Amino acid sequence: MTRDRGNDVALGINGLGRIGKLTLWHHVARKYFSRLVVNVGRAVGQNLEAVCSVIEKDSTYGSIHRFLFGVNADPCVRIVDRERNLLEVAGVPVQVLQTARNPCDIGWRDHRVRIVVDTTGAFNDPTWPMDHPGGSLRGHLGAGAEKVLNSAAFKIKDKALSTPEDAITLIYGCNHELFDPRSHQLISAASCTTTALAHMVKPLLDHLHDSAIMTASMSTVHALTNSQSVLDNVPKAGAKDLRRNRSVLNSIILTSSGAAKALEEVVPQIRQVGFMADAVRVPIATESLIILNVTFQSQVGPDGRSSVNHEMLNRIFQEAASGTQKGLLVYSEEQNVPSDVSGMRAAVVIEGVETHTRTGFLDLNLAQVPGIDPKALEGLRDARVRVPVTHAKIFGWYDNEYGSYTNLLGDLTVHVHRRLD
Repeated sequence: MTRDRGNDVALGINGLGRIGKLTLWHHVARKYFSRLVVNVGRAVGQNLEAVCSVIEKDSTYGSIHRFLFGVNADPCVRIVDRERNLLEVAGVPVQVLQTARNPCDIGWRDHRVRIVVDTTGAFNDPTWPMDHPGGSLRGHLGAGAEKVLNSAAFKIKDKALSTPEDAITLIYGCNHELFDPRSHQLISAASCTTTALAHMVKPLLDHLHDSAIMTASMSTVHALTNSQSVLDNVPKAGAKDLRRNRSVLNSIILTSSGAAKALEEVVPQIRQVGFMADAVRVPIATESLIILNVTFQSQVGPDGRSSVNHEMLNRIFQEAASGTQKGLLVYSEEQNVPSDVSGMRAAVVIEGVETHTRTGFLDLNLAQVPGIDPKALEGLRDARVRVPVTHAKIFGWYDNEYGSYTNLLGDLTVHVHRRLD
């Protein structure tokens, strides 16, 4: 997508870790923003060439020029002005800042940056003020930015506080139209898992009334992240999850996931469903898998067949893939493995051949159901009923780094910028 705004359209990126670097890759390829200002906040290596190396090379996706432009592409990272820390990446000017780590000290105003994407994962509490001693998302606003996107879910530490009115969680393709430039200053793009999960749940809620869903749960078989340990080490004081300190190279690690809570911010009707989420970390660099379990109150026809079956569910996802979620949700029957979705531009890839359903019956005694007026049961020969229930298992692949999360974060960033004026 080419830029369709003024001549000087700058984007600020705070952090050059996994999502920070890949966000830079996304935007130099997209060329919506005419220049990028990247804050690293510290010295890198021995010289500016070390920063160039970080940008140019990647152990997961290879070099930037080959990944973005093909095997015959030439290297595209060069130093323009060493004294000013100015680079050019694929023809896009990239200013590198290395002096400030606290957001309020970063000179976004001096660089005419209106939007900042914070990819550090260090400032997730939207209630913290601009002058919080440890730094905060609002610090970017004090430094001159107008809007801040956070590449992680909000986490409010003081449980007595609620999400401020000027903060909102948005996922592109699900609820991004709720962004109001007059009201919202802090925007969370949720997490990679919540992004994929929301795009799996959305078609079900669009086509099946949410009251038909009795309960749901999700497990993500998730690639490793930098929050884990390469080798076993000693947990920090107060650490509750001792498995996170075990070797990521040698372990399958059970852990928690905040996807269920974040999903409620994006899809409020899911609050009516008893939704649970957990994660299983596995030793691969990227690509992850959501296993979504949904229990439906269904109907059974004269032939004994449930109204909710795998053909119907796959048809819902196929229609979404060619309709409202085209380009965001992909339906596949190709029997994929993780490497098949590496770098694929899609929030989620439904593995249609693995969609399964099974129907059973719940025997309920209405006299024991809370809230039912006993008078309503008078005259019934039997207060017991058999309720058909269908359990569905749906699988969805997602590239938790570039393909799914970073691309949709980029889409959301452009959408926010277009709404500024």
